Amino acid sequence: MSENSPVKKPSNSKGGWKSAIFIIFVEVAERFAYYGVAGNLFMYLTKVLGQPTATAAKNVNTWQGVSAIFPVVGGFLADSYLGRFKTILLSSTIYLIGLVLLTIAVSGVPPPLRQTVFFIALYILAFGEGGHKPCVQTFAADQFDENLAEEKVTKSSFFNWWYVGIVFGATSAVLVVIYVEDYVGWNIGFGMLVVAMAAALIVFLIGSRTYRRQAPVGSPFTRVAQVVVAAVRKRRLGGGICNEDDQENSYSAAGVNTEEDGIGIGIGIGGGGVVHPLVRTTQFRFLDKATIIDTKDASSEKRNPWRLCSTNQVEEVKLVLQLIPIWFSCLMFAVVIAQLGTYFTKQGTTMNRSITPNFQIPAASFQVFTGLTILISVLLYERAFVPITRAITGRPSGITILQRIGIGLLLSILTMTVAALVESKRVHIARQNGLLDNPKLVVNMSVWWLIPQYVLCGLSDVFTVVGLQELFYDQMPVAMRSVGAAAYISVVGVGSFLSSGLISIVQGISSRAGHEWLGDNINRANLEYFYWVLAAMSVVNLCGYVCVAKRFVYKKVEPGHEGHSSEKEVD
Repeated sequence: MSENSPVKKPSNSKGGWKSAIFIIFVEVAERFAYYGVAGNLFMYLTKVLGQPTATAAKNVNTWQGVSAIFPVVGGFLADSYLGRFKTILLSSTIYLIGLVLLTIAVSGVPPPLRQTVFFIALYILAFGEGGHKPCVQTFAADQFDENLAEEKVTKSSFFNWWYVGIVFGATSAVLVVIYVEDYVGWNIGFGMLVVAMAAALIVFLIGSRTYRRQAPVGSPFTRVAQVVVAAVRKRRLGGGICNEDDQENSYSAAGVNTEEDGIGIGIGIGGGGVVHPLVRTTQFRFLDKATIIDTKDASSEKRNPWRLCSTNQVEEVKLVLQLIPIWFSCLMFAVVIAQLGTYFTKQGTTMNRSITPNFQIPAASFQVFTGLTILISVLLYERAFVPITRAITGRPSGITILQRIGIGLLLSILTMTVAALVESKRVHIARQNGLLDNPKLVVNMSVWWLIPQYVLCGLSDVFTVVGLQELFYDQMPVAMRSVGAAAYISVVGVGSFLSSGLISIVQGISSRAGHEWLGDNINRANLEYFYWVLAAMSVVNLCGYVCVAKRFVYKKVEPGHEGHSSEKEVD
């Protein structure tokens, strides 16, 4: 199917889910594969490759960070040049190649070369993630026609159930693949991931004839730059902005051709599709100067897009700019979540994990409780939380998107608080039994004590991650939705980098004080102090988030125009 037209709709479409179900398969498989690698990566680096604890934690965080940063590039290429379908197909193929190489690295490569080949394969996976992550969810959401009431209603709960799908893939990997890797063989475990990804790619191709596709519209960042440049050029001009009708009349009276470069003046960043005029806002008022027609504009035969922009284009740029503070204020959440696959796992390795005299639960497998919490919580959120809060607030969604994210940030503080208390108890028991200098011996404390912090991580995810997904899809201009998906994903990536940086900073400061934190001996690593530091930083971050959220204005289209819009109230 060609992507030359703005939107392709199959004539036999019976709703968004008919097409989206094929797309979900490739996402579930990718999550299965990703967590089959990421969930146990810390253990492979420490046990098989023999890396020190802090080094392995930083390597895991760095790889996860790169995996979450590349989607910014992938989202840009998809929106600007390739289109989402082609980007998904190409990136999934690259991802499959990385999985094959990873399987070879852990099985048939000589030990001197194993680490090199292993890390090359890891970063091929990260490159594949770059095109896959920002496009699959957005492409699936595109299958729901916002101009059809039935599909618009269905789409309102799509993000919750989409998250259920990817968590199911991740949870299956944690339950099955990690066990196989630990007790059967790493090559068999990674081989399972290859089979799953290959099968999902085939299913994705089978459904290709049913997909609605949006054509790439050129670089959306050019449209953003045009507004900024035009506003700077006219920074000394006074007067207010024209409304859209007055602006059009002024163009006509001045003889300005508004069809230069093939787009009407009413088409801003979203060029190429149906344009829904946005309600004018008072935020970033400096940018409004880009809509003023000066004498040079009036004397020109054609509109110069670097001097004169439509009101709608300016408002779309404002949408992008007001999301930036939200992005920054969610970084501490990602730092907290980064502990899930590193120090949480390290804690588990020192505790009693025996189920029977001959069977121990792999420490990394406890991440399954986060996944199970998400699966159960999303169901309760849809069936109980939303109806109850809807009755109280009168909102269709119960609470606003930003309120949902704020609750998730609060839960991340509780996660670190509980983790610090549990770690303090674990160290206390180790001290009582004379095990402080014997970190390889099991502390007489059940690993089940870790479940609360894993559960709280899951609850925090349900509110924060799903909220970010919806916010960066709903509030971004239509033609930048892949970039929007990449933006929320990059929160996790930058948070992982920040986690690595914090580990290095804490080690450096504590070593100068005479006792290094986060060393290889976890019984003397003062991990609980590190958790308290993260909790305190998260409290400060939440205060900043509340201030930002109170100034946020949701996107709203002009009355009488169809289209997707959120609550108009200021949060």
